[in-house]
Amino acid sequence: MTESEVSLPLLSRYAIMVDVGYIYASAGELLFGASSRREYRVDADKLIQSLIKQADDQVRGQLLRVYWYDAARDRVPTFDQRVIAQMPLVKLRLGNLNARGQQKGVDAQIRADMEALARHRAITDAILVAGDEDMVPAVEAAQAFGVRVHLWGVEPPYGTNQAERLVWESDTVEVLERSFIEPYFAPQPTAETVPAAPAGILPARTDQAAAVPGIQASPVAPSPAQLFGDRNPFKSHSKTSIHLSAAHLAAARLGPSRERVEEAGEHVAQKWILTRGEDNIRDLLPGPILPPVIDKELLVDAEKELGLSLRSYQEAREWLRDAFWARVHRQFGVGVGKSR
Repeated sequence: MTESEVSLPLLSRYAIMVDVGYIYASAGELLFGASSRREYRVDADKLIQSLIKQADDQVRGQLLRVYWYDAARDRVPTFDQRVIAQMPLVKLRLGNLNARGQQKGVDAQIRADMEALARHRAITDAILVAGDEDMVPAVEAAQAFGVRVHLWGVEPPYGTNQAERLVWESDTVEVLERSFIEPYFAPQPTAETVPAAPAGILPARTDQAAAVPGIQASPVAPSPAQLFGDRNPFKSHSKTSIHLSAAHLAAARLGPSRERVEEAGEHVAQKWILTRGEDNIRDLLPGPILPPVIDKELLVDAEKELGLSLRSYQEAREWLRDAFWARVHRQFGVGVGKSR
């Protein structure tokens, strides 16, 4: 084969597609335990730049553009959204907030854009920042035209904030950790102590008339962050709606006790035995290695029960697996294996 016949490797060309309702709601919950976008401010400009840099580090190729999917009443952009729309290589896409405060059209826009870009071979890869199961058709449509879909999600406080099927269908999955998200979000000051907003920080509120003397503020439409939280079937309202006490926060920093983790592992194993049936559980024996999908499911279920994340505590994750196997082996009368 001659040198002229050797083709050079093709560089990827990718788009970043951000469901703003998802990333804002997940970050607000992670950082502040907040359910409303009005409870915090977002430096959206720098957040977008950071997403671009993160993508550049992970995907070898050229950025086509960033698609920023948000919502507004009658699709009339707010001041903050107008600022974002003027950023280079950023395309603002707006869904509608109807009279009942429901977000409409965002999922359809993401699917239409991903499918069109894939069909016309405008991109080889799509980075999707989202969590809703409604995104699955968009992923499948792009993949049908040969596009690789890389799913990014915000680190959850515990459990998961992305639909399981969406994770399954994506080609790769990455987590935007707290350290990545935190610099671009700040709590909204109270009315009594409102300081001048730092440069670049955009207050996440839509009632602009309230800031104008002599104009009565109209009722504020629910934000996409609120709406997404209501739609998310994986969100644990009973836990995430309660702010952790100082004692819980201290325990989270130090890590959970071995007794609590092992108790959670036993409970999850018991639930599996009851719901999956003995035949399915026997397929896991003799252990001690769990299939990756089941190992992740064990972790998610245990985190929900504990009310905190085990992602940073490798030793606690090993306690969890050991307790799971101990309960399974007792059930079937065989020796106990170790996960390590």
